[in-house]
Amino acid sequence: MSQQTLDLVQRWLDEIVIDLNLCPFAARPRRQDKIRIALCPSDDTEAIMSVLASEIGHLNTNIATETTLLVLENGFDDFIDYLDLVAECEDWLADKGYEGIYQIASFHPAYQFAGTLAQDRENFTNRAPYPILHLLREAELTRVIDQYPDTDSIPQRNIDLLNNMPADEFEQRFCPFIHTKKPGN
Repeated sequence: MSQQTLDLVQRWLDEIVIDLNLCPFAARPRRQDKIRIALCPSDDTEAIMSVLASEIGHLNTNIATETTLLVLENGFDDFIDYLDLVAECEDWLADKGYEGIYQIASFHPAYQFAGTLAQDRENFTNRAPYPILHLLREAELTRVIDQYPDTDSIPQRNIDLLNNMPADEFEQRFCPFIHTKKPGN
């Protein structure tokens, strides 16, 4: 994995996802080194599917790894193309019998929720420096959700947090991850 890519994704995880508590379930496994970050340098769908299969295999055999961030270092800059890839990966999970065992959460530099404008801050809750397929064990997700008092409030809490953040703080936090060129480009 490109060390620059790894460093940037780790900083995003720490400084955005965890420091802002956008995902209240991320801090514990990060502290315990249970989040795997894997890189797929190819922009070829078949190669990505092969790495996805390998990472699911890793999760199947390594219970100490709670979750994997599969970083797509090259390609899939177009958000619609990326969503098509996510759908293909979800279909692969279902075809291989992993539906209900694993799920994919998605992050992308141009993430945009339906009905929003590209610059709307709520989109930044799912923006990352690279396209990322977040592979989650559903049993672990269910366990942490059962322990959290009100998971339904998380998205609105995140939207409110970003909407109420002063503009200078927002720019300072997000620009290093979203508005910069990728390392090596």
